[in-house]
Amino acid sequence: MAKINTVTARDKLEPRREPYWHPMAKGQYLGFRATGNGLGTWIARTALGDTGKKKYQALGDLSNLAPNLQFEAASKAATEWFNHLDKGGAHTSITVAEACTRYLDHLRNDGRADTAKDAEARFKRYVLSDKRLSATPMQKLTAAQLSDWRTKLVKTPAVQQGEPKADKPRAKSTVNRDMNAFKAALNLAFEDGFATSDAPWRVKLQPFESANGRRTEYLTLEQRRALVLACPADLVGLVQCLCMLPLRPGAAAALTVASLDKATNTLIVGKDKAGGDRRIGLPQSIASFLIEHTRDKLPGAPLFCRADGKPWDKDAWKGPFKAAALAAGLPAAVVLYTLRHSAITDLIALHRLDTLTVAALSGTSLVMIEKHYGQLLREHGANALDKLAFNC
Repeated sequence: MAKINTVTARDKLEPRREPYWHPMAKGQYLGFRATGNGLGTWIARTALGDTGKKKYQALGDLSNLAPNLQFEAASKAATEWFNHLDKGGAHTSITVAEACTRYLDHLRNDGRADTAKDAEARFKRYVLSDKRLSATPMQKLTAAQLSDWRTKLVKTPAVQQGEPKADKPRAKSTVNRDMNAFKAALNLAFEDGFATSDAPWRVKLQPFESANGRRTEYLTLEQRRALVLACPADLVGLVQCLCMLPLRPGAAAALTVASLDKATNTLIVGKDKAGGDRRIGLPQSIASFLIEHTRDKLPGAPLFCRADGKPWDKDAWKGPFKAAALAAGLPAAVVLYTLRHSAITDLIALHRLDTLTVAALSGTSLVMIEKHYGQLLREHGANALDKLAFNC
């Protein structure tokens, strides 16, 4: 058997398609496909389970290394692949970019098209644009690579209206969302056996703590009325809806004529972070408001649409809403989501609605209500205790 473990031995090999094989363990071999003058490519081979079917893994030409270091490097790479298979790893290898694609397909197959669209945009901006990272095989992804990527992500300017703003640092919560989408793709690849350890990203892609603190911006009823008056005509309906119902802006924008069951005054929230087909029983006042927005529209038409008939989305409403908020004299931090926060605050603080019902109406959990509105609940408790007080 021809040797491949020394430079001198490889220099003597005749070029051929079939690799020259070096045994490493029972059923495991390291191969060298000679192309002449000591050059060639490395390959690993093993036999799978009881079937004995041969499986191959290309290791490259390792031309970035000195000839006397190539055998050792190829042996190490082959051993890592053998260990990967022994631990239940997939027989094939995928790159980071392919892991992202698989995750997007997973979301779409799970009926989460909006989440897939959001993740795809983040991948294109911050993962796929890094050619070296995206081309890295999952098995070779290192903690150092991910640490460098995270540092670069933090330093990337914030984006407003689709344009980067060099003087505006990225919010920690935004960085967390970008990292979470990437981590989800890596975790899926890990779960499917394309990596045998999640340590690199579990350690290096830790989210910022306290990045999603309690929301403090609140609009009074007078401020909300001023905002509605300042809005352009096509945005008024969406803004009024968010003043009346504690929906997420994206969920309100996704409502169609068919989302409203006029017979039972029930609103069906079909697209939302909390999941689809969430049903909200409406009072006649709000039902009448929504019914007015269904007039002369087909069932699939958006309940609230732009002047050109297209549905609203966050890129479309940002500019007009900011202009309206400015015209109404509202704080600069006010965004469309502020209306949801204000509505939930009123349900708890003004109307004393129980937290379970508030959570159901707003499509969130009791834990999140406590996290963001706990101070209001504690104030209710103090007021109730005060009513129990008496002079001894």
